[in-house]
Amino acid sequence: MASRSSPRKQVRRSAALLHESFLRHRNWRWAKIASALCLVLILIYAFDNPVPRPEGDTVYGYTLGTIGFALILWLTALGIRKRRMSPGVWSLKAWTSAHVWLGLSLIVIGTLHTGFHFGWNVHTLAYALMMLVIASGLFGIGVYAALPSKLSENRGELTETQMLEGLRSLDRQLHSAAQPLGPRAAALIQASLDEDAFGGGLRARLRSGALENATTEAEHGLREMKGEIPPDAMERLKALLGQKHSLVAQLRRHLRLRAILEIWLYVHVPTTIALIAALIAHVVSVFFYW
Repeated sequence: MASRSSPRKQVRRSAALLHESFLRHRNWRWAKIASALCLVLILIYAFDNPVPRPEGDTVYGYTLGTIGFALILWLTALGIRKRRMSPGVWSLKAWTSAHVWLGLSLIVIGTLHTGFHFGWNVHTLAYALMMLVIASGLFGIGVYAALPSKLSENRGELTETQMLEGLRSLDRQLHSAAQPLGPRAAALIQASLDEDAFGGGLRARLRSGALENATTEAEHGLREMKGEIPPDAMERLKALLGQKHSLVAQLRRHLRLRAILEIWLYVHVPTTIALIAALIAHVVSVFFYW
């Protein structure tokens, strides 16, 4: 009679599965499958003895090329799969795990397919693009492993929406507090209100360092006008500008981390498209000169 696990063990197992990363999915299932596949292919390559030498136009070379080409086409389907959420054996986590580990197995499949013969041609171009796609994918894995905790640490208890709402609220309070000010002080506050905290594009988001903007200039400018502004208004404005400075800095750190999280895709996706184009050219040229 088969033993049945207790409800507590089932709960523990469910919690472990829930927090399991896509790399360790199902006790490294796809890592084991990919490793076994590579081991078998290496053994076959070691014992195969084609004449005159191992390369892509042998029976084994064509077999490896077909496996590699089919695998690459399947791996590109992850982008489509991400738009469909479903549980079970082929959940998004399982699919991503398979994408990573089977993608890495292409290093072995592609290299054995070449027979270690390279040159300045479309065949080597396809191989180089494949390695570039794999390298960018490895960078993406590292980014996804390291940055989410930093994002969460930077946000604290706030969501991105709450941070944006907090910024709008501070701007409304600053606008109200600036009403009794003279033209010079009011211009400093208006410059802070007009400034786009998210301006500058991707390059600006990726830049780190001190936050020098219209809000900090307003803080410095108001200090120089200490005698021109009533003490109560000055204290309120300093407090509001200080809060806005902190919140904008927090938002910019958030945007920078998100940009790093996504920027590798700007290499991975276009290079994947270029790889498929090079692979098609590689296959067509092989059959044309057959």
